[in-house]
Amino acid sequence: MARGTLTIALTGLLTLAAPAAGAQVLGSDAAACTGTAPGPAILATVTGLKDRTGTLKLELYPPNEKDFLAGDDDLAREGKFFRRVSIAPPASGDAAICIRVPRPGRYALFLGHDRDGKRKFNFWSDGAGFPSNHKIGRARPKLVDALIDVGPGLTRTTIRAQYLRGLGGFGFMR
Repeated sequence: MARGTLTIALTGLLTLAAPAAGAQVLGSDAAACTGTAPGPAILATVTGLKDRTGTLKLELYPPNEKDFLAGDDDLAREGKFFRRVSIAPPASGDAAICIRVPRPGRYALFLGHDRDGKRKFNFWSDGAGFPSNHKIGRARPKLVDALIDVGPGLTRTTIRAQYLRGLGGFGFMR
């Protein structure tokens, strides 16, 4: 391999391991996104936060309707995969949250912004988001909007948080 090609290849590898938009990678799984051999993991850059209160939760579910957004106790009882990473929102800027996955494949990914700290989704105050960034509106979130394909290394996604915005249901902050 020529010296210039090696430099480009190494730069590309460093770029893959770098935090999103210069933000510090947060969460208990951060090493899975920043180590010398990242993955399999998802690095989610969360944008559009309404405020810096409460907790951000990134949750990983099996990719089917029955299990999507099911209770973690129910999933554990049935021997199904579930993972959650919770962090305090950063003081400013986007949040870069890392979550490990057990193996490459398809998963459902949910972001919750628990603004009131009650650890249960509050339709009136909390926020939500998914990798597709389709507007949630007034309906229950659709599985197809949460699906993400994860490779053997680091998979990046950007999730734009949505909050209740009047009669139109959930939407993005301006």
